[in-house]
Amino acid sequence: MRKITIIALVFSVFASSIAIANEVNIFNARHYKADAELYGKFTKATGIKVNLINGKSGALEKRIISEGADSSADLYITADAGRCGAMDAKGHLQGGLSSEAIRAAVPKSFRTTKWVGIAKRARIIYYSPERVTGAELSGMSYEGLADPKWKGRLVIRKSSNIYNKSLVASLIENNGKKATAEWAKGVVANMARESKGNDRAQIMAVAAGEADIAVANTYYLALMLSGKKGAEQQEAAKKVKAFFPNQNGRGTHMNVSCAALVKGAPNKDNAIKLVEFLLTPESQEHFTNNTFEFPMIEGVSPSPLVVNNLGLDFQQDMNTKLASYGKNQAAALEVMTAAGWK
Repeated sequence: MRKITIIALVFSVFASSIAIANEVNIFNARHYKADAELYGKFTKATGIKVNLINGKSGALEKRIISEGADSSADLYITADAGRCGAMDAKGHLQGGLSSEAIRAAVPKSFRTTKWVGIAKRARIIYYSPERVTGAELSGMSYEGLADPKWKGRLVIRKSSNIYNKSLVASLIENNGKKATAEWAKGVVANMARESKGNDRAQIMAVAAGEADIAVANTYYLALMLSGKKGAEQQEAAKKVKAFFPNQNGRGTHMNVSCAALVKGAPNKDNAIKLVEFLLTPESQEHFTNNTFEFPMIEGVSPSPLVVNNLGLDFQQDMNTKLASYGKNQAAALEVMTAAGWK
């Protein structure tokens, strides 16, 4: 009887260890219902259970940092390379998020050994076709947002917004901090109003005639056109056009949703498997059709809403390493704040 009990105990411990090993813990700052559906497909395909801890990026980062070595987090998934870069700079990520499949799928500038882009977006210019001429936009660049011809005609989010911090970080990487500081002053001088609202609010301001041009991410226009945000936003989106800056130079600023490998991840192998799954054609099509982002991998088309209203024929900036967004993040906020960018 005692022998049977010991064998049963050993088997129980062994089974428990398998259960622990057969899971992955995601600290998730992407607030899309479609993502949870995708993780369900991963579990069905692999048998690996996904434990999803949802929250805002700041709260999740604070928890990972405070828990330190005791954190259960395997992956931190969020909506900007600057956030992943900042966590890396603070020492809370680890190397090893790499495999042949990941390296083959993701361009080198869109990944490191600690975090990987899983979907792309561009931060572009939206304009009123009634009030902005083709001549004004000809050769337009991000640098051109500081041109005095746009005085009182521009809307853009606050300086604290991570998308803006990453955009300005990329300008620092390409043009230097001093030149970017002067640029930021020009942008502030051109604002039609004090910065407020989200990206969709900038597009709506142009549609309402409060400004002539706005800066916002690509997927927001498709989201508004889809009707998921209501008829008012759908109609507003129809009144603006998209323009991809820097087509005569380095290309349009690109950013990603990223998956980062947390330091001390208890299920590292499963985390890598999940990232590989997110880079499959099936998963990439799920992203493009539900979140309206651009696919990370070749051979997958964006949503028809994106193709029809934004287009595909634009030059992406493939040379500016997205790791620079985290590296230059503090400097980016500094130059914007110094310029009076609220």
